[in-house]
Amino acid sequence: MASMRDIKRRKSSIQSTQQITKAMKLVSTVKLQRAKQNAEKSNDYFRCMYSTVQSILARTKNLDHRFLKAGEGGKKAVIVITSNRGLAGGYNSNVIKLITHGELKDQDLCIYAIGKKGKDALQKSYEIRADYSDVIEEPVYADAMAISKEVLEGFAKGEISEIYLAYTGFKNTVVHVPTLLKLLPVEVNGSVPEGGEGSGEETPMDKALMNFEPEDEEALNLLIPKYITSLIYGGMVESVASENGARMQAMDSATSNAEDMINGLTLLYNRARQGSITQELTEIIAGANAIS
Repeated sequence: MASMRDIKRRKSSIQSTQQITKAMKLVSTVKLQRAKQNAEKSNDYFRCMYSTVQSILARTKNLDHRFLKAGEGGKKAVIVITSNRGLAGGYNSNVIKLITHGELKDQDLCIYAIGKKGKDALQKSYEIRADYSDVIEEPVYADAMAISKEVLEGFAKGEISEIYLAYTGFKNTVVHVPTLLKLLPVEVNGSVPEGGEGSGEETPMDKALMNFEPEDEEALNLLIPKYITSLIYGGMVESVASENGARMQAMDSATSNAEDMINGLTLLYNRARQGSITQELTEIIAGANAIS
């Protein structure tokens, strides 16, 4: 059995850790409320933009545009959104697994990293084309626009053949869904990203062909960059909310586990103390009997 001093030292260490996890839980709870509001505000635009572009392309025939066909010879680019800090349960690892164990695991990829954890985990196996770790602290639309511009330039030059977005979709405080979304070339699949609502039954209007004014080339040159930017920004906002939700849950579990360990060590300490007292009494009685 460990000595009373060892038990007391271990208990004190766990109590100090518990104070830290409690503080981190409170901070994450406050941050989650603000991040959740931002995610809810941007959610409608995020889903609507995706559904609108899908609807437009579904009602378009024989449209030849550079954003609608994969490039040849270029790498597949993945915009990976993780956090700059750990202690968030499986939040970061689940996004990383989308790349390392998902459908792209054997592909020639280049990574646009938003978050240090994703960059550090993937740089050993893949090329890190750009690092935007700072923008995930306070996501703004202008940052998403800058990232969108860079990846689209690479796509236009033929350096990139396809563009994907890996992020964590926010459904509620406890449910966060790692999602891999293909951005370019745009594919019509009739669905929306995780967390959105379906389009429902098809109507005659859905079957009507889409006409462009003045030209389809000009219209898509304006629409597609905004489409990509909105999806990147939506992914960033939802990822921040998911990160704080995951960290809040992780710190709550850590605090509860620390409390259980403290209770166990308190019981162990009391037993050791009682054993020490019993031993001292036995020695005193034995000594008194020897003198008499």
